[in-house]
Amino acid sequence: MATLDEQQSSTSDSPVKPFKLGMAGLGIGGGMILKAAERMPEVEIFAAADTRESARDAFQARYEGRTYDSVKALCEDPDVEVVWVATPNHLHSEHVVMAADHGKHVVSEKPMALNVEQCERMVEAADRNGVLLSCGHTFSLSPGIQTMRQVIKSGELGRLIALSVWLYTDWMLKPRMPEEIDVSLGGGVVYRHGPHVLDSIRLLGGGMVRSVRAQTGHWMKERPNAPGNYSAFIEFEDGTPATVTYNGYGHFYTAELTWGMGSRLYTSEQAVAVRKSLREGTFDVEAEKEAMRFIGGSGGTPTESPPSGGGNISFGVYLASCERGDIRQSPNGLLIYDNDGDREVPLSGERVGGNGELMEMYRALREGGSIKHDGRWGMATLELIAAIMQSGRERREIMLTHQCPSPY
Repeated sequence: MATLDEQQSSTSDSPVKPFKLGMAGLGIGGGMILKAAERMPEVEIFAAADTRESARDAFQARYEGRTYDSVKALCEDPDVEVVWVATPNHLHSEHVVMAADHGKHVVSEKPMALNVEQCERMVEAADRNGVLLSCGHTFSLSPGIQTMRQVIKSGELGRLIALSVWLYTDWMLKPRMPEEIDVSLGGGVVYRHGPHVLDSIRLLGGGMVRSVRAQTGHWMKERPNAPGNYSAFIEFEDGTPATVTYNGYGHFYTAELTWGMGSRLYTSEQAVAVRKSLREGTFDVEAEKEAMRFIGGSGGTPTESPPSGGGNISFGVYLASCERGDIRQSPNGLLIYDNDGDREVPLSGERVGGNGELMEMYRALREGGSIKHDGRWGMATLELIAAIMQSGRERREIMLTHQCPSPY
C-alpha cells in the first residue's frame, strides 16, 4: 500500500500543470480549503461563487479570480475544471449534480448530503457525465489516521478487536447560522462534525459497517433543534466493535487528554460569557459568524483555525485495540503498547485541511491516478450518520446496506 508520502509526492519529472479550481461557497469551510490550495502549485484558485457581495469582492482582491453570485453561473464557466462544493449541507446534492451536469469534476464538502437517496443522485450524475466525484474534507485523510490504519492492516499486532473514540468540543457554543442548528437541514453535531469521526472509524475498521445502535441528545435549550451529543455502538461485518462518544457543549475538551491537540474556539472564561449571552438572547450570531469567515470576514482571516496537531489525530482520543497490542496518538506520532513494551512510531505523510483531496484530484486529472475517497465512500459514511440519527429516534439497531471496503 502506498503511504501518504508516496501518494502526495510527484512521480513525474514533468512540469506541474495546475487544475483550475472553482469554490462554491466562501464561508469558513471554503476558506480553509482555499488556504490549503494557496500552498499547492498543483491548484490554481480560479473562480468562486457566493451570495455575499463582500465575500466576492474579498475573493477577487485576494486571488484576482472570477466571481459569480450563483453556483449555476460558476458551473457555466467553461474554464473551471473542478468545483469544490462548500455550500450549506442541504444544498450539496443539488450543487454537485449541477456541477457534474456541466462537465465539472467535483469535491463535495462533508457531509456529502442529507440522506442516501441524495448521495445516489450525486454518484449517478458523476457516472453519467464521466466526471470525478470526491467527498471531503474529513480528518480520515490525516497522517495520524492513515498511519494507524497502516499499522492495523500490517497485522503486526494481530487482528483488530475494538475501536474507541472520545471527542469533547465547544461546537454548540460557536456562532451558528439557522441551517447549522436545524437537523432537517443537516444541522447539529452528528451531521456536521460526525463525518470527521465516523469516516475515520470506517477507514480504521476496514469500511464495512454492519449495524449501529445509537442515542443522540438535545440538552441545550437555546438551540433545541440541534443534537449536541451522541453515543454510538458500531459493529463491522467481521464482528469488530467500535464505540464513539461525542459531546459538543463546551464544558470539557478532550485536548486536555491529547497534549493540547484539538479544536477549541473559546477559553473557559469566554465560554461562560457566550453561554450567558445565548441565554439572554444577546449573542449576535451573524456578526460573530462573519468575523470568522476567511473570505469577507473582518481582517480576512478566520478566528477559528483547524485543529492543532501537525497532521496527528487531533479530533479526540482514538484507541485501536488489536489481539497483541493497542495503538493511540502521541505528541509526535503513534504510541504502540504490545508484548514487548511501549514504543512510539512516526507518522507517514503530510496533510493540512483539504490538501489530501486536492492532491488526489490533481493526480487523477494529470497523472492517471484514481479517487479513493470517492462518492461511494462518502455515501457509505453518510449512511452511517443517517443511521445514528434514525437509531436515536427509534431506539433500535439499524442495519446498513450501502457500505464499501476501505480503499486504504
